[in-house]
Amino acid sequence: MNKEKFNSNIWKLYLIKGLRSFMLAIPIMVLFFQKNGLSMKQVFLLQSLFSLAVIVLEVPTGYFSDIFGRKKSIIIGGILATIGFFVYSQSYTFFGFLWAEIILGFGISFISGADSAMLYDTLLEKGRELEYKKAEGRGSSIGLFSESIASVIGGFLALVSLRFPLYCDTAITFLVIPVALTLVEPERRKLESTESSLKSMLRLIKFSLHDHKEVKWLIIYSALAGASTLTMFWLIQPYLLATKVPLWLFGIVLAIMLVTASFFSWNAHKVEKILGRKKSLIMLIILPALGYFLLSSFWFVWSLVFILLFYVARGINNPVISDYINGLISSDVRATILSVKNLVGRLIFSLVGPIIGWVNDIFSLKAALLSAGATFFILGIISLAFLHKHKAL
Repeated sequence: MNKEKFNSNIWKLYLIKGLRSFMLAIPIMVLFFQKNGLSMKQVFLLQSLFSLAVIVLEVPTGYFSDIFGRKKSIIIGGILATIGFFVYSQSYTFFGFLWAEIILGFGISFISGADSAMLYDTLLEKGRELEYKKAEGRGSSIGLFSESIASVIGGFLALVSLRFPLYCDTAITFLVIPVALTLVEPERRKLESTESSLKSMLRLIKFSLHDHKEVKWLIIYSALAGASTLTMFWLIQPYLLATKVPLWLFGIVLAIMLVTASFFSWNAHKVEKILGRKKSLIMLIILPALGYFLLSSFWFVWSLVFILLFYVARGINNPVISDYINGLISSDVRATILSVKNLVGRLIFSLVGPIIGWVNDIFSLKAALLSAGATFFILGIISLAFLHKHKAL
């Protein structure tokens, strides 16, 4: 294949990342749920069930991508995500939102892993695979920056109505589809096996979560770091309410956080080069844990600065650890194994999230923050010990 044909893949993948991250409803979603009668336990339960929906298809869709192509997987994901937002915009009950989350979860699972795998394979075809960490970091940065812009706009759109941003999200997500249709699949060694699809997929899961110890603990550690920042994301809006931040500022506050994550994602390769592998990995769990403990101790507008700790970790996590994992695996199984990484993160969140929401409803937001901080710190230290044992640090 003429290499010029897929030179545009990289910026198109960045554009897709930007479009699907441009979620206008994000800064007011908890308020939207509460207006429709949901408690914080139900909010976390809804997000937990969303994560389970992603889990159900995360690895099968990664396997689909390895067999049938990254492009087809991304197109299907764009279609399902658009339908999911449309269903959300028409729903008013927990079960209506649940259907929307399930469809969105399926859509995200088709894109998740496939986009990173296509990016790596495109660079590999061009002999630039050593630039993956930088390229993945910039893709994540673009997504986060897009989300930050959407947060500012969404906060103001919410003044029209809390439902209005969801109508806009439906239209914007639809734009992913025509962009995905123009992607060009790079040449790569496809996954070939005489086994059944299910048996082959289970073998790859076993490889990534059992057989290859370094890959296993990198996946688990990255998943814990990701779950720690995702859990905090759903506590930010209650924290803003508790510190009496006005509604119109919600989007701006979140935008500042996302710009921080975007900056560190864009420069993740530089941060890793300066700190080294060991310190870069350690900070991914230490920063969120410290953030939880500090937020639980201070209840002032200025204490919002502690939320930045989560977004520094969020920006660095995916580019750095995905690069480590990519260096240990081959292209024929890349999307599947990166999907396993995303699956484990969702699984951890689906287990921890509802418990934190329950603690918030029964006790207090302070207790929820302390519980989350203690949980992720302890699990993170255990994972670090295993990373050290298997020389992954």
